[in-house]
Amino acid sequence: MPLYEYSCNDCGVDFELIVRFSEADKLPACPECKSQDTHKKLSKVSSLGSSVATSNQSSASNCGSRGGFS
Repeated sequence: MPLYEYSCNDCGVDFELIVRFSEADKLPACPECKSQDTHKKLSKVSSLGSSVATSNQSSASNCGSRGGFS
């Protein structure tokens, strides 16, 4: 289940909820003031990995050299 971020339009509090995909279009009540006037926030996307190559790596010289398959 994904984690969604919401904000309350009445009191301004930001909160997160784990929501089922089937209920993702429903807006939850604010946990602080219980208002139904909330909206889903746009979240930043996170990516694991590195896009920086070190000096001992090249783009094609090691390709297939250690795999053992031919």
